[in-house]
Amino acid sequence: MISLADLQRRIAAGELSADAAIAQSLAAIGAQDKTIGAFVCRADSVRAASAGPLRGIAVGIKDIMDTADFPTEMGSPIYRGHRPRGDAAVVMMLKQAGASIVGKTTTTAFASTDPTATLNPHNHGHTPGGSSSGSAAAVAAGMIPLALGTQTGGSVIRPASFCGVAAIKPSYRLLPTVGVKCYSWTLDTVGLFAAGVSDVAHGLAAMTGRPELLPQASVPTPRIGIVTQDFAGAPEASGGEALRIATRATERAGATARALELPEIVAEAWRVHPVLQEFEAHQALAWEYRENYDAMAPLIRGRLDESKGTLPAAYDEALRIARRARHALAQVFEDVDVLLTLSAPGAAPKGLGSTGDARYNRLWTLMGVPCVNIPAHVADGGLPVGVQVIARYSADAEALAAARFVEQALK
Repeated sequence: MISLADLQRRIAAGELSADAAIAQSLAAIGAQDKTIGAFVCRADSVRAASAGPLRGIAVGIKDIMDTADFPTEMGSPIYRGHRPRGDAAVVMMLKQAGASIVGKTTTTAFASTDPTATLNPHNHGHTPGGSSSGSAAAVAAGMIPLALGTQTGGSVIRPASFCGVAAIKPSYRLLPTVGVKCYSWTLDTVGLFAAGVSDVAHGLAAMTGRPELLPQASVPTPRIGIVTQDFAGAPEASGGEALRIATRATERAGATARALELPEIVAEAWRVHPVLQEFEAHQALAWEYRENYDAMAPLIRGRLDESKGTLPAAYDEALRIARRARHALAQVFEDVDVLLTLSAPGAAPKGLGSTGDARYNRLWTLMGVPCVNIPAHVADGGLPVGVQVIARYSADAEALAAARFVEQALK
């Protein structure tokens, strides 16, 4: 994989030109993407920006985000050839930081569950996850140092786990979703994929202009609460092993780690996540569903069919439960600095018929808290399995610092 932080250092030191860094990424895409299929479209040549902390950094953009220079097709034939007039807010944030957009990465239809044809770079017989399939695979295959994705259920953290890359789903609304195709305005969150935790931190800091997100000279030792999310069902063997390995590594590195039970209202929030998600999806995708029903991908169409009878009263109650759960979760963080939990049930499923299960992700998306994936284990078939570090709402710097601690402990 390509380290974003290392590229920044080499460019700043004059060891590598910004244009040469981008050319290397374009060459890697040309060499590998015929097999992996991470990109929907890409540029043949790109010039580096003249300035900015991300000068020389090639970035892939999930294809539900508007781009003026590339089509935005949202994984659906309904939008084939669609050309937005402008860029999504997050794309402009990247450009203002000096990044170069080199292409659009594959997405499941409207960032839902219908799989793409993208392959897992570690084992081509397995899914890379979704819905940010192409972004995770492109970083994992060493094509680009940075990519954007989105998460409504588990679409950043889960593919990062399956592909063995670092990723952050930041606090809700740290990154704007203006110009990003909406599925659920209560849940949709823009996230980043990169080789390691420091790389993710450098990318997010540059985009947001928040230096506090950058890695510090020393890594503080966190108080860690281990959460298994029993209400979401038992993990597969490889998922459980990843959490055990990460827990033991942090304890050896000097952290305190203890098992935590989440309040019942938090478990209830996990149960109502789909109510919120699909009620809002019916409004966000009303035109596509009503006017282009036959052109919609089968799995998302089926989800909307099954949930179209949801009443506003059920949605309102789900919102109330979510508010109470967020308050209860905030109290949990009075006793620990971060939580450590599963990123996925296990390794990437075999075949391309499914993007995997988001059951260990959806709670944290609803809670709006920052989540960082760290690769922790390699299962049979060379398939990575990650764990995620979770901090209180708006404590993105603390989440990244603790994730870096876990990453270093695992090494």
